[in-house]
Amino acid sequence: MSNPEQAAVHNDTLYARLGGRPGIEAIVADIWQNHISNPLINKRYEASDPAEVKRLVTEMCCAGFGGPETYTGKDMISAHKGMNINDTEFVAVCDDVLNALDKNNVGQREKDEILCILYSLKNEVVYQ
Repeated sequence: MSNPEQAAVHNDTLYARLGGRPGIEAIVADIWQNHISNPLINKRYEASDPAEVKRLVTEMCCAGFGGPETYTGKDMISAHKGMNINDTEFVAVCDDVLNALDKNNVGQREKDEILCILYSLKNEVVYQ
């Protein structure tokens, strides 16, 4: 990478590479749509406030991906306590996220990073 512009893009935060808050909001909207359309997990969202879920997921992603936002929601264990989410549901969520990333033309490097982040949270979500 001899080109300084290419080097800057390579070293940008995940937040910046996803288009900042507007890019993440678009991805989160597609994730929500995927979740409520997915028969493996859509029942989990029936009693949810869509605007609140999207706000919290956007905040969490923005903060976790290197943006200036602050996440104001619960930690993952508290948020998923008593839900008894199983491995199949966790994979369904990951698949929905990857489909939303594809829809938003997110690059492979970013998809790999996000998948690693999701799996790093698995023990805080599954069977809580």
